[in-house]
Order: sequence, then C-alpha cells, then structure tokens
Amino acid sequence: MLHYAVVFLVIAIIAAILGFSSIAGTASGIAQILFIIFLVLAVISFLRKPNRT
Repeated sequence: MLHYAVVFLVIAIIAAILGFSSIAGTASGIAQILFIIFLVLAVISFLRKPNRT
C-alpha cells in the first residue's frame, strides 16, 4: 500500500510540474489517503500481541 502512495505522489509531482493542476490535486489527495491508511494499519500491526502457540 505504501508503494501505491508513493506512485500517486510521483504522479502528482509530475502533473504539477507540467501544469495539470486538477490531476495533481487528485493524485495528491489519493496519495495522502493511502499513506494515512498505511500508517493506521502499521500501528495496528505493531500494537497487536504476537500469536504464540
């Protein structure tokens, strides 16, 4: 999931450089949402108690 966030961030940067502001804004928003979801899932997985058998 972090990979997708980085990909959308790169797309947003390239679109911003080329002047496509609506595409850059959309890609930036998607990258932010994916990054937040990644952070939440990472924190949950770190806080989970390990399953010992």
